[in-house]
Amino acid sequence: MPTTVVRVRPDDWRDLRDVRLRALADAPTAFGSTLAREVAFPDDVWRERAAQGRTLLARSLPDDGGPAGGDRSPGRVVGVAAVVSSPDDPGTAELVSVWVDPGARGTGVAAALLRSADALAVELGARTLALWVTTTNDRALRLYERAGFVRTGATKPLPSDPRLAELRMARRAAG
Repeated sequence: MPTTVVRVRPDDWRDLRDVRLRALADAPTAFGSTLAREVAFPDDVWRERAAQGRTLLARSLPDDGGPAGGDRSPGRVVGVAAVVSSPDDPGTAELVSVWVDPGARGTGVAAALLRSADALAVELGARTLALWVTTTNDRALRLYERAGFVRTGATKPLPSDPRLAELRMARRAAG
């Protein structure tokens, strides 16, 4: 599936909201939040999130792979990821909220998001890109392992469902 990955701009807040709610509905045990919590967010929360510029959207391209117009594709959002600086380590960036639409899985969208996440992590000054992934999310675990992430041994309860555990993975930011 031809896609382009773009950084969210303030005017993309509706797309950010829509893809995040789709992700929470599709994979409720993959995130530290819940659909019920985020569907209640007012538009200002989504505008603020979009203005931070730390979220990446994967958009489908026309079948010929060419640009759909200007520097932004009007294509459907088929994936999302965010990168934030670690509050504990200035040399580490956290990869969060990764999700790919079920119809786009296995098409390279996740790999494209990870490449863009690496570049954003380096831009933030990070040498390490780290993440937490639910231990029951086998598909994500395989993706991250193929992408060079290694388990650190750290675990913690999933905030949105403490019955589930998350494990920590990290790798050198490739930029």
